[in-house]
Amino acid sequence: MRRQVLLFLSLLCLSYVIGQVSYSIPEEMSKGSVVGNIAQDLGLDLKRLKSGKARVHTGGSVEYIGLKKERGVLLIQERIDREALCGETTPCALHFQLILENPMEMFRVTVEITDINDNTPSFTNAEKRFEISESAVIGSKFVLEKAIDSDIGMNGLQRYSLTPTDNFVLKPGIQAGGSKKVEMVLQKPLDREKQEHISLLLTAIDGGEPQMSGTMQIFVNVLDVNDNAPTFAKPLYRAKILENSPKGTSVTTVSASDKDIGSNREVSYLISTSERILSELFKMDSQTGEIVLIGNIDYEKAKIYEMDVEVVDSGGLSDSTKVVVDVIDINDNNPFITMLSKSETVLEDSPPNTVIAMLSVNDPDSENNGEVECNIDANIPFKIQSTLNGFYTLVTEVALDREIASQYNITVTCSDEGVPSLSSSVTLTLQISDVNDNAPVFESSSYEAYIVENNTPGLSVFTVRARDADWNQNARVSYILEDSSVNGVPVSSYVSVSADGGVIHAVRSFDYEQIKDFHFRVKAQDGGSPPLSSNVTVKILIQDQNDNPPQVLYPVQTGGSLVAEMVPRSADVGYLVTKVVAVDVDSGQNAWLSYKLQKATDRALFEVGLQNGEIRTIRQVTDKDVVKQRLSVIVEDNGQPSRSAAVIVNVVVADSFPEVLSEFTDFTQDKEYNDNLTFYLVLALAVVSFLFITCLVVIISVKIYRWRQSRIMCHSNLPVIPYYPPRYSDTLGTGTLQHVYNYEVCRTTDSRKSDCKFGGAGSQNVLIMDPSSAGTMQRIQSEKSILDEPDSPLEVSYVGLFQL
Repeated sequence: MRRQVLLFLSLLCLSYVIGQVSYSIPEEMSKGSVVGNIAQDLGLDLKRLKSGKARVHTGGSVEYIGLKKERGVLLIQERIDREALCGETTPCALHFQLILENPMEMFRVTVEITDINDNTPSFTNAEKRFEISESAVIGSKFVLEKAIDSDIGMNGLQRYSLTPTDNFVLKPGIQAGGSKKVEMVLQKPLDREKQEHISLLLTAIDGGEPQMSGTMQIFVNVLDVNDNAPTFAKPLYRAKILENSPKGTSVTTVSASDKDIGSNREVSYLISTSERILSELFKMDSQTGEIVLIGNIDYEKAKIYEMDVEVVDSGGLSDSTKVVVDVIDINDNNPFITMLSKSETVLEDSPPNTVIAMLSVNDPDSENNGEVECNIDANIPFKIQSTLNGFYTLVTEVALDREIASQYNITVTCSDEGVPSLSSSVTLTLQISDVNDNAPVFESSSYEAYIVENNTPGLSVFTVRARDADWNQNARVSYILEDSSVNGVPVSSYVSVSADGGVIHAVRSFDYEQIKDFHFRVKAQDGGSPPLSSNVTVKILIQDQNDNPPQVLYPVQTGGSLVAEMVPRSADVGYLVTKVVAVDVDSGQNAWLSYKLQKATDRALFEVGLQNGEIRTIRQVTDKDVVKQRLSVIVEDNGQPSRSAAVIVNVVVADSFPEVLSEFTDFTQDKEYNDNLTFYLVLALAVVSFLFITCLVVIISVKIYRWRQSRIMCHSNLPVIPYYPPRYSDTLGTGTLQHVYNYEVCRTTDSRKSDCKFGGAGSQNVLIMDPSSAGTMQRIQSEKSILDEPDSPLEVSYVGLFQL
């Protein structure tokens, strides 16, 4: 068996159609037979065949030849009968494509099927009968049925032989159109009286190796008299018929004439039955010679039909002619679309001209009816290109953007040029895969948030939000507080940002008097690779609370010394005695101060300016007014709730300083009184401290005792019942004193003495923070001494606040 391999490699303009290879094999090869090593012939690696998912595409017909990717060879999958596949068409070839992916490549493969001598010449009828007049002249011709041999070339029908040859010999002839015909020619006159019946054997012989033959028996009945054969008017008749014509359509009419008269002139027409398909499609009226359509004509199956028509008279004389029927194509087939390869997804950053799909389009119609043009919608970023005859590729036209469209339904419509035009369509659903090409975008270019001072640490202040147009992990936004400092302190000690929600929390409690505003940057970062980010500035504004009482700057309040303002007895109405000066470290209306006179020795003598704190006389000073005047002024802010501070202003009504000194004579007694008061206060503090330490020792002892008891109970497996002392609270070590105790001690001086007394300097406000305790202790001690009437007291107050 000879195998011929022809390899044609051509460089095409498109990288995915790179070559063509041709093979030649005989028909009837057994299944599994090797056609050729296509990997070697195309220069492909076996790994490339596997990774590229190599496969054979036949366009929807039977796959006679398959691909063995492991060996890189083409194998016979189905028995190939050249006669069934191509009939009399030569050359007979199979055309298919080898498709590869990643990247997409296509190779055209042509396999020529050569003929072998596997068919015996045969006749449709086993016998043929003639009735020939004895008056038939020498040279009379009698048309014989042609034998059928499906093989072609030397394997086809080559010659005929007739035995015996006493009266008849064979004469081969050529019909109009080039086909052969077989005629039996009378070479010796017939004599019915000598031989009424003649038996002949016609043998058809082919030229194959080994040689094959078929026979048909011919019986001749010799008649008397009829000596003229019928003759057709034309040696060739040609007719045309539209495909899909209805049954009963007249194709053509043949006619023949006979010079005889009477019954010898009567003729009958018939179609040679050497081809079965003709008898299934056409029927001849034996009397009129009209050929009528009785089957379905399809241009795609056969474009032309040739038939032998025979006319026979009553004497058995005959003649033949050839009828050629041309089938006219009509546009009755829609284009057939085959998806050779397609991609389900494509990255949005794929470059233009990225191949999305490969299609094969076939229209079996002819000429314009078979010319196909494919198109897609104009409003999508794709285009379709023709690569080879009947093959198309769908490619991207511009860069894709998943954020504009995440999916495309691409409909490919292929229409032929027939009238009316027929079309077919196929829809490809393409998903656009996301790439991280969009950074998160904040809803605002900057943010401002407000928080009231003295807030609780961990309080949610504000929420920043950023959106990412990407999808899935690429759109997952995390929020990060960028490193910076506020007054030299890391911003992370002021605020924190939740990574998932972008919620800004206060880390500490803010004090408006220390910091009024600060700003920082928050970065939004997506989860792509590499990640993209953007940042935004957030400004936090601290809002003031009325958490600071007014502070009196003047007059200065000393611990034991006496400061008095002197008013001459000649002072008129509106005389400016002094001015109370106070400030409030708060801001806004929390710092708006107002002054009120709370207490006064003589309310009818003095008034305080509501806004400026000026103390003025409201009437003329007289000699009856007492010398020592004590004014209590309240300074109050405008906050909600308001806070206030009190100041004692001592006023002396006198014209000279010696006069003032004569009024103060009880300094020694006041000093002794103050010393005694200090002693008692220290003693009280010592007692309270002792009680507190004693309670701590008792509590610790009880805990140790209970712990030891629990250890004993654990060893004895007895239940432990805890005991707590009454009014005992063990919560976070906050102590055992659950109440606030206020202590106030007052004493008066001897009013019978007029010495001026000066007390020692008293302690100012002191705030003590114990890191091991949640409570605070604040002690406010103030001591004031003024000169009053003989029976007026000198008030010294102590206030102690303990909260444990």
